[in-house]
Amino acid sequence: MTATPTTDAPVFDCRADFADELSRLAREDDRVVAVCNDSVGSSNLVKFREEFPDRLINVGIAEQDLVGVGAGLANAGLIPFVSAAGPFLTGRATEQVKADVAYSQQRVILCGQSPGMAYGELGPTHHSIEDLSWMRAIAGLSVVVPADPAQTRAALRWAATQDKGCYIRIPRFKVPAVSEPSDDFTPGKANVVREGADVTIIAIGTMVSRARWAADQLAAEGISARVLNMAFVEPLDFDAVTTAATETAGIVTVEEATISGGLGAAVASHVVEHAPCRMRILGIPGEFAPTGSAGFLLDYFGLNADGIAKAAREVLRDGIS
Repeated sequence: MTATPTTDAPVFDCRADFADELSRLAREDDRVVAVCNDSVGSSNLVKFREEFPDRLINVGIAEQDLVGVGAGLANAGLIPFVSAAGPFLTGRATEQVKADVAYSQQRVILCGQSPGMAYGELGPTHHSIEDLSWMRAIAGLSVVVPADPAQTRAALRWAATQDKGCYIRIPRFKVPAVSEPSDDFTPGKANVVREGADVTIIAIGTMVSRARWAADQLAAEGISARVLNMAFVEPLDFDAVTTAATETAGIVTVEEATISGGLGAAVASHVVEHAPCRMRILGIPGEFAPTGSAGFLLDYFGLNADGIAKAAREVLRDGIS
């Protein structure tokens, strides 16, 4: 299997769009500040620091303080974008996210950099595969997973207008564009990447382009696959899920995260109550990853066009048997 099919489509590092959009927001609103944990370089905040030296707060490698400082700045009327590698922002500071941000209803925009298995060879200590499960479990916290540069920019613009906190994954693994700047970006609203009547693939983040490629494979076999880009894992687009469960043979969910508590779990918990259907949940199946590049690891866990297409065929085959 290959991590990506042969394609001439350009690919992008969404961290560059994150940094550019954050600077644009800061020019428009002097309340916008950035807070990081000795991650100016990996968060692409070098230019932000040069342009706004008094509006970048570097707390060092102290993620609990990182979130606490962000909450304090929000309480003072500022709009803090708190940026750190996903595994450390969510793993080390879960209590602060819960108590200081969500429970206290502070507008803190938590930006999890390089999520999923983007750090590749650095191993499970640096893989952020549990973040969706942890953040989804916190009441009142939106969880956003942009799929490409346009959605990354839209997520930042949306977050800056809200009156409560949210968690946004900022992809590091390079992806092609799958949306347009004019596309709707609304909480609880999925975007249809491809229409289809036989089976539905619901994907997030880096998996959306791969779901689209899988749909291309299936189309060559005469299978019509609907592809949904579910940028908001919380709140979920329940209407789109129900429609998919009732109009197609079943649902395949795809996420660069553990299958325990993330996108697949959210979809499954809804359909089991409201619209039972056949499902396959693709992600990291309750184990730590071996050593290897991000591309190798995605292939290893079947998170590619071949693996997604295979799961869709299984859903259809179950429906026939």
